Amino acid sequence: MRSLAYAFIALLVLLSLGSAVVMAQQVHIVQRGETLFSIARQYGRTVAEVAQANGLSEPYIIHFGNQLTIPAPGGAQAPAQQPAPAPAQPTGTTTHIVQRGESLAIIAAQYGTNYIELARLNGIADPDVLRVGQVLQVPGAPPPPAAPAPETGQAPIGPAPPSTANTGGFELGGQALSFAHPGHMKNARMTWVKRQVKWHGEGAGHFQHLIDSAHGNGFKVLLSVIGDKNQIGGNPGGFYQNFANFLAGLARGGADAIEVWNEMNIDREWPAGQISGANYVQMLSAAYNAIKGANSSTLVISGAPAPTGFFQGCGPNGGDDDCYLQQMASAGAANVMDCVGVHYNAGIVPPDATSGAPVGSSGHYSWYLPRMMTLYRSFFPGKPLCITELGYLTGEGIGALPGGFAWASGNTLAEQAAWLAGAVHRTRGSGYVRLLIVWNVDATYWGSDPQSGYAIVRPGGGCPACDSLRVAMGG
Repeated sequence: MRSLAYAFIALLVLLSLGSAVVMAQQVHIVQRGETLFSIARQYGRTVAEVAQANGLSEPYIIHFGNQLTIPAPGGAQAPAQQPAPAPAQPTGTTTHIVQRGESLAIIAAQYGTNYIELARLNGIADPDVLRVGQVLQVPGAPPPPAAPAPETGQAPIGPAPPSTANTGGFELGGQALSFAHPGHMKNARMTWVKRQVKWHGEGAGHFQHLIDSAHGNGFKVLLSVIGDKNQIGGNPGGFYQNFANFLAGLARGGADAIEVWNEMNIDREWPAGQISGANYVQMLSAAYNAIKGANSSTLVISGAPAPTGFFQGCGPNGGDDDCYLQQMASAGAANVMDCVGVHYNAGIVPPDATSGAPVGSSGHYSWYLPRMMTLYRSFFPGKPLCITELGYLTGEGIGALPGGFAWASGNTLAEQAAWLAGAVHRTRGSGYVRLLIVWNVDATYWGSDPQSGYAIVRPGGGCPACDSLRVAMGG
């Protein structure tokens, strides 16, 4: 009888141990937009712990609907995760009449909603197709009328989005090709320098001099890094992880910020047939995890899609930036970046203008800085913007602009200086722009891509814009 009793007790012990093992784990169903990093953080685990429990290897790519085992440390039961309360929905609806140049994302930002919800509310199958005069149902009350902008008298589009926590506040920098004019940059109150890195398989140490020279001159350094698009196609996952490992090396070397790729929505930089925001976010996810693992203080900035309406939507061979941003948002980009990359260098009107560009496509948002800011902010309302290229082109003192840039032929050097200062005023006062990088400081190339026409250090060594920027930054 005693042996039977012992056997019964042993069975109870085994059953209880088995229950403890089961209780020590949870199952998580991957939702759209989630990454392994965001899931691990939700349960208080590390990426490595969750990856090991599920037999995942780098670059830790997961998909919607995957079942993941969430381990608990020490065999204790993981705390049950309570579903987050649903966000409050605005009561009632009103109407909005579509104006020329508006997109669904721009309209959504005015009413505190998003592109997807507005399309659902109005039964819109293709969010890229709107008609001037179309009547939309929008949530809540109409936005308050906007006051005229102080210099042009033109109304900005909708109320400014709410501020977000922005560690360190607004900072100014410049993209330097030779980094030959740190004195001019300091006079302009720049504290950052942006340097471009093109990676072809070198070790991170090959570019350490860019970090060291920036720090040695008293600047923080943003490295904008792009690899060889031809290496992506055959084995994207393998390339993403190799690229992420390289970026981690730059972070360990002291890079203060890393922009992960550049203008990835066009086939100049991403393989045709594979262009999508979702594919890019897989790269961004691998990069973010690697960079933060190497240096948690390195700022991770998303690549900045080329602002364009050329593609009339998004497809595998290229996409406009508005729908590409939507793809990024749906794929969970907000979880794997600190800052949203933005490029604005098609300036032919003052930085507070929202209409009136002297071109045939004057209704497109990309000619206007306020509309660009509103659009990008609407996709990622919880993230600051990092404008990693902002410039005004002028051929004054250099020569006639090439045909593809004739739109800027009326810009003067005085306008370049005044508009850059105005852009600083607008972005600095927004409460949600973390960093503005002037494109550019010191280019000398003049050809089919007139880079020197954007440079603030002009032939002869003067820098009229440096003085106006210093005043805009508070002297």
